[in-house]
Amino acid sequence: MTLERDSAKHPLVIRHVTVSAVSRPTPNIARITLSGDELQGFISSGPTDHVKVFFPDPSTGELTAPVMTESGISKAKGGVVISRDYTPLGFRSADGQHELDIDFVVHGDEGPASAWAGSASIGDPLVIAGPRGSKLLPSEATHVVLVADETALPASSRWIDMLPTSVHITALFDVADPSVESYFSDDQKLRMSAEWFYRRDGLGQLEAALRALGEIGESTFVFLAGEATTLVPLRRYLRRELGLPKKQVAADGYWRRGITNADHHEPIDPTDPED
Repeated sequence: MTLERDSAKHPLVIRHVTVSAVSRPTPNIARITLSGDELQGFISSGPTDHVKVFFPDPSTGELTAPVMTESGISKAKGGVVISRDYTPLGFRSADGQHELDIDFVVHGDEGPASAWAGSASIGDPLVIAGPRGSKLLPSEATHVVLVADETALPASSRWIDMLPTSVHITALFDVADPSVESYFSDDQKLRMSAEWFYRRDGLGQLEAALRALGEIGESTFVFLAGEATTLVPLRRYLRRELGLPKKQVAADGYWRRGITNADHHEPIDPTDPED
């Protein structure tokens, strides 16, 4: 049995786009639809892909981003570069129209991305880059376990939509309150066996629920994503206590409590390096 995930590389393209629609799938998630001719040829073939989104400087309104040149990417000159990584939720291209949906967790004006998304309007400009590559679905998986908070709901949505219907999906969601349950469509809800946990009810719920799943067979793939420190005991249980191999568990700290713009490529637990 192999759960290897093939990789695909994509040409790095910097695209200038504009906001064409804004909606709220949940009270605290803003879905921003981006449009523009430069989205032609956009490729995202893996459930965990990400694009780098460049935002205007909140203090000046100036949008500064790198540019593509004949010799490659050139760093922006002048201005403040503000960027964050986001999952490309969905892409549509038909009749010369190209649209990309990106979901943003909105938590007031605490950060530039949240502040921008909370007040985004049709016609607002934005710049995106990537994805530079994709990690494809795990081959031969018959069961996928998704563990996610609000920031990883778009990736969870992609897993649900991309997995064959023959694959059983178990989901454990760690969210603020029941309003987040409206995020998924009725069809997506039918595709998974989901449990929802609310942070107001206390810590430790996710680990208890993960342990309650019992034995995790060799054809099961586990995807963990969200706040990095929350994922540490979950990954430790899967990798060290159960002894699951690296190819069977993907743990991605999308953000880290108390750290602005944390690098999600870093290990979620620096004291326990990947093998």
